[in-house]
Amino acid sequence: MRVFLVGGALTAGGLLTAHLTVTEWRLTPGLLLIGPVLISARKGPKATAGAVVWSVAISVTWPLALSVVDRHSGELSPAAVAFECLVLVIGGGAAVHGARRRVAREAELVRVAQRSRDAVLRPLAAEVGGVGFSSLYRSVSEFGLGGDLYDLARTPYGPRVLIGDVRGHGPEAAVLGAATVGAFREGAGATPALVDLAARLDARISGDLGPEDFVTVLLAEFVPGEVRLVNCGHPAPLRIGLRAEPLAPSRPSAPLGLGPRPQLQRARLGVGERLLLYTDGLSEARDAQGTMLPLDDRVREAACLPLLPECLDALLSLATAHAGGSLQDDLALIMCEPRRATSMGEGGGTHDPPAVRDRCL
Repeated sequence: MRVFLVGGALTAGGLLTAHLTVTEWRLTPGLLLIGPVLISARKGPKATAGAVVWSVAISVTWPLALSVVDRHSGELSPAAVAFECLVLVIGGGAAVHGARRRVAREAELVRVAQRSRDAVLRPLAAEVGGVGFSSLYRSVSEFGLGGDLYDLARTPYGPRVLIGDVRGHGPEAAVLGAATVGAFREGAGATPALVDLAARLDARISGDLGPEDFVTVLLAEFVPGEVRLVNCGHPAPLRIGLRAEPLAPSRPSAPLGLGPRPQLQRARLGVGERLLLYTDGLSEARDAQGTMLPLDDRVREAACLPLLPECLDALLSLATAHAGGSLQDDLALIMCEPRRATSMGEGGGTHDPPAVRDRCL
């Protein structure tokens, strides 16, 4: 980037010198409009208008400055100066109008992208089948669309959660993420075995994958006292209790699109414990030295705050601070918490208020 900027500055300087030499050190309106036009392509109408004002001011003062330095250079007539200013105002007005239209178009694209994102990444229900849930999503993409994905389904087999990460970033990854979420919503309640659900997702999105595309996914199914997991190349979830314990599969599986062969994994998850599902935007957040965020006691402390949304906000702050103030990758987080309930099935039932969670808090 530095080489590009230096090369651009040298090129612009050379062109300016050549122009001034040919025109006997006169700045023509066409040259003075270069600045406003370039600024209108990146900045808003106010910045563009400011550049136009500066161009007009230079057009007026440049002949006066030359006459002071060289009395034989002559001055432009007032009519010529007025004509050049008029050209600059008209051309500058067009640049301001273009900047205004570009900003409005980008704002509309952002609104459309946000509506599309909200349709795919719906807010999770606060509680389903005796399990509390909370989610958080951040994208580094300009329009808020990224490759991270998640969803929650109420099924006859208990609440089922999907979290995943598409290779790549931006709108292309978001399209593949939407296809994966759609396949999950279609099959979560109609596929009894969690391993078969993973195979169904793989088959369903195979036609949407490019030659180098893949999707890491983690499926979680909650039943009283335990969680059942199927992991296809995704970061292992953390069981938060007396410590933050990764629930890694005994045999890793490839992601969707690369021939996954996952196994069902069963783990204890009782009242007083939580389960953190996340994408690599958390575990691979890097500091200035390239060190990844350790999933240590600081993560556990953040995950043990009283309210689930507070936990996710604290985890986001932790990752952002570790990365030097801004994330470099998309991030999705889901916090899951079994609660005391008379029923853990689909009917929900009545629930005792969350008591002190001795293992976590």
